[in-house]
Amino acid sequence: MKKFPATNDSSSITSNEHYTDEKTKQVLQFIEQVTTNAGEIQNQVLKEILSCNSQAEYLQRHGLNGCTDPDTFKKVVPVIAYENLKPDIDRLVANGNNSPVLCAQRISQFMLSSGTSSGAMKLIPSTEEQAERSWHLWSLIPPVVNQHIPGLNEEKAMQLFFVVAHITTPGGIVACPVSTSFNKSSKFKNLFSNIDPYRNYTSPIEAIHCEDSQQSMYSQLLCGLYQNDLVFRLGCSFGTGFIQAIKFLQEHWKLFCNDIRNGTIETDHKKITDPSLRNAVMRILKPNPELADFIENECRRDESWKGIVSRLWPNAKCMDTVVSGTMSHHIRTIGFYTNGLPIVSTLYACSECFLGINLNPLSRPGEACYTLIPTMAYFEFLPMFEEEDHRNSECSKQEEQHCQELVNLVDVKLGQEYELVITNYAGLYRYRVGDVLRVDGFKNNAPQFRFIRRTNEVLSIDLDKTNEVELQNAVTNAAEHLTDKLNISLAEYTSFADTSTNPGHYVLYWELQRNNSNATAILPVMEECCLIMEESLGAEYRQLRASKNIIGPLEIKIVETGTFQTLMDYARNNGSSFGQYKTPRSFKSGPVLELLNSGVLSNYFSQQCRRP
Repeated sequence: MKKFPATNDSSSITSNEHYTDEKTKQVLQFIEQVTTNAGEIQNQVLKEILSCNSQAEYLQRHGLNGCTDPDTFKKVVPVIAYENLKPDIDRLVANGNNSPVLCAQRISQFMLSSGTSSGAMKLIPSTEEQAERSWHLWSLIPPVVNQHIPGLNEEKAMQLFFVVAHITTPGGIVACPVSTSFNKSSKFKNLFSNIDPYRNYTSPIEAIHCEDSQQSMYSQLLCGLYQNDLVFRLGCSFGTGFIQAIKFLQEHWKLFCNDIRNGTIETDHKKITDPSLRNAVMRILKPNPELADFIENECRRDESWKGIVSRLWPNAKCMDTVVSGTMSHHIRTIGFYTNGLPIVSTLYACSECFLGINLNPLSRPGEACYTLIPTMAYFEFLPMFEEEDHRNSECSKQEEQHCQELVNLVDVKLGQEYELVITNYAGLYRYRVGDVLRVDGFKNNAPQFRFIRRTNEVLSIDLDKTNEVELQNAVTNAAEHLTDKLNISLAEYTSFADTSTNPGHYVLYWELQRNNSNATAILPVMEECCLIMEESLGAEYRQLRASKNIIGPLEIKIVETGTFQTLMDYARNNGSSFGQYKTPRSFKSGPVLELLNSGVLSNYFSQQCRRP
């Protein structure tokens, strides 16, 4: 059998090499090769994983006993979720690497999931080899992007990175978010001594490594503003973080102007108190009154701040951030601030594994498709209609895991939606990631997927099951009506299924961009928004709401400005990374719900709901 590169080979570029024409050619040839031979490579990857981890307790427990045959693997190893794996994770947390519980290699770190999708942070095992594969995938991005947006490696990128303090488990294994692990790695540090033209950042490494998010934000924005004419690319991990950066700039732009004008960090405002960070920023900052005047004039020119990003960074060619799924809510806001600067989303990754890249980075925002690179892990796919069938069947959870028919990477069908299931080198076997993907095309024999939603339902009172996409569509329709009628925009939202009332009902928490003090005008419009949301939800919801009165009138609660910032601060204080934070689209009862309710200014109910 022909041998394909299941790991980084000599023809692939490493993260610290410059992207010469020859290196770019090698990367593009690598992508061509692995997508053309995706099926064979996937079989090779699975056999390699099973061979390397043949002594792992988990595989032996399921009777694999060193067998590397794909069919046998699928017959005896169940499809699992995190909850199924948690007892083994807990053993590693308590005892460390005293035995090969999940994989033969030592667990080098636990990756902390953001916790914003499931409501609880997860500990995902990782190894040095898994980290190396992540870097390999990251190295494929620049040649692809430069094909579509030439010149990005000629100047600098103002990419905002954030880290948090790691924790150490009782067994001695470090745990932190994947973004923190990546940004604190030796390979990332080397970027600042061996400058990669594509990743020549405006921020000093000290600013990125500062664990105080406020000091980090201030220093990164200050350095980015000071080098504004050199910035060809802007970015932040998620659209949520970028909008937070704009709000931070809006609040502190006068301080930035003063520091740039004088070429020093004023001690009065105390925005940078860490000595090493202060020294790092001062190595960049010099007095520039002309630039300070320019920034001041632009910030004062338009109260709405329309196009502020493209005005302050006039040479920027694109905005690099993720706005897929429910984060597509931010596309309009980002477009408002950037004057429609192209939004590119280059990478598809999660705490479990780096997965794929966007080979068409100039695709429409929110419609990015990612090609899963076959060497990264072994991929299987659970058709969503099968998931619904099994949810309604009478078989037990254990039986369900064995009776599901999963589809191989090269056998997925165009237009079909699947839940992603991965087997990686770090001890996850047939693990349900929880992402629902739709096949939108193919690169040779490798499918290209669009992220649709998470699998978990967002809201449910009775038999109704409202997912993220359905909720997002309903909110979008209602928010557009609000903007059309009152010129008020929706800044952020989340939801709650309130079953304490009789009947239970959906509650939406909205934070508005500009509050309208005319209560007489806003009352009927908000009631109309409630109705629009209800009529945008599924027929099952409307049947239970209008025909059977099993669901009560939908309620929108307007919260005061800054409420969602408080939620983000709460998440960060509990270990979530600023760089990985995504606003959850639903909450259960608990402290977060109390925070939301403490900020409510007014509430409105749907006055009717027509039968489906």
